[in-house]
Parts: sequence; structure tokens; C-alpha cells
Amino acid sequence: MSELIIALSVMFVTAGALLLVANHFGFSPIPFYIIAGLITGASGFVDQPDLIELAQWGIAFLVFVFGIQVDFNDIQSVFRDAEVAAFTQLLIVGSIATVVGYGFAVFFGAEYPLRNAIYFAAAATLSSTIVGAGVLEREIRSNLVHGRLASSIHFFDDMVAIGVILVISAETLSDPQLITSNIGYGVLFLLAGLLLYRHGFPLLVRAADGFEELILMGSISILIAFIAAAEAVGISIVIGAFAAGIAIRSDGAQALGVRNGIESIRDFFVAIFFITVGALVQIPTFEALVLAASLLALVLFVSPLVHTLAFLYEGYDTRTAFLASSSLNQVSELSLVIAIQAWLLQTISDGLFDAIILAAAATMILSVVAKRYEDLVYHTIVERLFRGRQTRYVDEHSRVEEEIDGHVVVVGYGRQGRLLVNRLEKLEVPYVVVENDPVLYDELQLDCKNYVFGDAMASYPLERARVADAELVVSTVDHMPLSTHLLEFETDADVILRAESSRDATQLLDSGAAFVNVPNVLASDQLLDNVEQVIENEDATTALKNEHLEVLGNLERYGFASRFERT
Repeated sequence: MSELIIALSVMFVTAGALLLVANHFGFSPIPFYIIAGLITGASGFVDQPDLIELAQWGIAFLVFVFGIQVDFNDIQSVFRDAEVAAFTQLLIVGSIATVVGYGFAVFFGAEYPLRNAIYFAAAATLSSTIVGAGVLEREIRSNLVHGRLASSIHFFDDMVAIGVILVISAETLSDPQLITSNIGYGVLFLLAGLLLYRHGFPLLVRAADGFEELILMGSISILIAFIAAAEAVGISIVIGAFAAGIAIRSDGAQALGVRNGIESIRDFFVAIFFITVGALVQIPTFEALVLAASLLALVLFVSPLVHTLAFLYEGYDTRTAFLASSSLNQVSELSLVIAIQAWLLQTISDGLFDAIILAAAATMILSVVAKRYEDLVYHTIVERLFRGRQTRYVDEHSRVEEEIDGHVVVVGYGRQGRLLVNRLEKLEVPYVVVENDPVLYDELQLDCKNYVFGDAMASYPLERARVADAELVVSTVDHMPLSTHLLEFETDADVILRAESSRDATQLLDSGAAFVNVPNVLASDQLLDNVEQVIENEDATTALKNEHLEVLGNLERYGFASRFERT
């Protein structure tokens, strides 16, 4: 125990020093966690078995968090197209990787060539939920089509990985009874999680009667119970953790305390996971280098290309296809669980185990770094490779009157976009809404006369909205790249934007914006107006209260009260 405490101390002291550098330059902490792990592993303070145990617990908790964040309604909104791409990628890349992995296993004399081929294929095919979702969280993209597509494929990959883990947990693949029992246990765990999601967790929320700490403790208790049950039946604790995450509902204001509490703990396990990944990296042998290079080629180039082509075939525009694919180019943390399980069973070659760890660390770092140059890569390479623009999906999901002219283009149909559209309809001013969140598509069809369902960062959706003929463009999204793109688009229309800070607002005004909405500033002005009304008129208190209750009621009615990120 003392050695483990010393190891953790060394890990976090090293990580803390490196995070100071990351914070100073505004870099993502993930590469620095992995570098801290490399330093810790090279120091020899921690044995490999201890690192593997730490990695398993770190992955288990993070998979639990991902399970909580799974929104079945959101995934369902793009489920068909996402799963077509996922099945295509699994079939093509999985087949190629299995053949390549089997060939390498035979060439390097692995004891279990078929198992090693499966481990290699899993690492090459499955994408990282932790890294991919972490990248998506840093942008508004989790509410956009490419964010939904990527999240849905992450969920699909996790289901495939869980199935593989259950199968390879059997000591021999020739024992169908043991394999069947493991799969049966996995299905039972997932069904138990869904049952709790539908019926058990709502009962806990009602019993807690608004006591957030009790809901949080109940959620942790569910996690511990599922992990203990997984240990009892002899399957991976990651399976139990994922099922426990599914059991906990994250929708609605009543789950805010759970999300806040879990996220505060999550940061600790994020650090543990990435540091242990770095610490597990060994000085590679020739076998490990060859295998790792092959994995990198499949994960960074072949797999994204297949995903992109599949999305284009489904009718998505090039930018959406590329951005969704670029969030899926990492070795999955569940591939590490598969490799660790195989290492415990002694059915994976040392070279392949080291190669998977090395490829995972490399792709996780490269994904975060590449994120900074995503738009540059798209405009300089991807856009040129796919010159013929794919517009079928946008056209099929849009409705714009042919004769519309001198209208207002509203970018975003969140709370502010809805209020703006309602006001424009009262004034009888023509408008076109540009939205890219599939969850809001049905509302667009029902509520809006003219709308374009597409990515406002791409040119065609703005052309379809006839921005060139508009009198005014209003963006309700505080995303600087989008705001800059709207200002650069060729139009004589005035542009009203939204910014998070006064510094960004000043920059946008200097670049040509007519007005920039800074929510904190407007909220302060509104507060001063309300205070002034109350001071001058005592009866204003009741009126303000009733007005506020009406606004909150409308938000809850239309679902925006539980969509904290949609404004």
C-alpha cells in the first residue's frame, strides 16, 4: 500500500508541474498527463501490475461517467446513419486489421495467433470515448450533427468492445459454454441498468425530495453494487461500471447535483487514466514498433477515411463527415481493457501489448494536438479531395421559400433563437433559421416557416439560407470561429453576433459586426433594471416574479431548462 501511495504522489507531483506549463500556454492537459506518465514509468517507482490495476480502475470510473452521459434520445436522432458508418468501418477496417494482425502474429511467432489478431483488430477499429467526448465537450459541437454522429459511434464501439471483453474473458475460445455464460452475464447487467434507468433511479430522485447529496450517494452506491456484482460473477469491472452509468439518468434539473458531483471526481480518474497509459509505455522492441506503426496507420488514416466516405454516402456534407470522423481517430480505452484482460490471461504477446499501449498514447496525444489544426486540414486537404460538394442531406432536411428576400437569418434555434423567431413572426418579418442539432429538427419542421438544417460553418447551408439576399444575420451561438465565418461571408446584411467575453466582442465589432451580444453584460443591465423597478414601485415585485415564473415554465415546457448548454 505504501508503494502505491508513493507512486501516486510521484505521478501527481510530476503531472502538477507539467500542468503549470499546459495552463500557461493554453494547451489541453491530456498530452501532459501522458508525458507525466512516461516520466513516472521511466523512474521505476511503480511496477507494471500496479499500473495495470490503476488503469483498470481509472477506465472503469470513466466508462461509468460516459454511461451517465449517454442520451438515448440524442443518439436515436442520428442512430441509423451513424450505425451504417459504424458497421461499414467495423466490417472494412476490422477485416483488414484481423488479416494484418494474424499475419504479424504468425510472423512473430505468437502463441495464440487468432486471439492476437482479435486484439490487434479491436485496437485498430474501436475509437476512444474518453478522448473523443472530451474533444467534443470543448466546443459547441456536442449539439451539432457531427457531434451526435461521433457520440453515437462511440456508443456503438463501446457495445462491440463489451462483447469482445465478455468473449475473450473465457480462458479458451473453444469453450462455448463459458463464452455463452459471460455474454449472458453482460446482457443481464445491461438489462439491469436499463431497468434502473427507467424505474429505479426516478424512485431514488423522488425519495430524495431534492436532497442532491442523497442522489449522489445513491448513484455511487449503484456503481459499487454493479462493480461488486461483476467481480462476483467473474467478468470485467468495466462491464459493471458501464451498466451502472446507464442506470443513472442525467436528464432534467434534478440530476444536476449528480452531474456536478460526478464530474468533480471524474477529473481525478481522468488524470489517473492518462498518467497510467503513459507509465505503461515501454521502450519498444522491433516487433512492438512494427505493430504500433501498423496500428497508427489504420487508426489515423484508414479508419477516418472509411468513416468519411460512409457519411458522404449517407448524404452528409464534406465538413460534417470530416469533423465526425476526426473525433474517432484514437485507440479506445476499452481496447486497453481488452489488452489488459488478455495480459492477465497471458494470451497476448508482449510485443502486441506494448504496441497497443504505445499506439494508444500516441493517438490520444495526436488527437488533441490535431484538433487545433482541424479547420486548416479541412480547407487545405479534405475540401480539395472531395471537390464535388455533397448537399443532398441539407436539401432533403431544409425548407426555404423560393421568393424570399430581404429576410433575417437566425443562426441557432435554442432558447434565444426561439424567442427571436417568435418576435419576427409577430412583426411579420420573413426569416430563415439555420440549425444543426438533430434533436431540434422536429421542432424546426413544426414551428418554422423557413429553415436550413446544416452546419453554418460550411458555405452551402448559408447559401441555401440566402444570406447574400438577407437584410440581417443574427447568431445566437457564442462560438468565435462561427462568428468569424459569418463576418467573412459575402453579404451586405448587417451581422449581430454573440460573444462570451467583452474582449471577443470588441474584436468582432472591429471586424465589422453591427452589434455583439455579451450575455453577462446584458444580464447585469437586466438586473439593474429590475432593481430599479422594485425600488420605484413596490407592486413591481409581484409582476417580476410572475413574469419570471412564466419564462421558467416555458423553458421547462419546451425542454430548454434541462439543456443547459443550448442557448
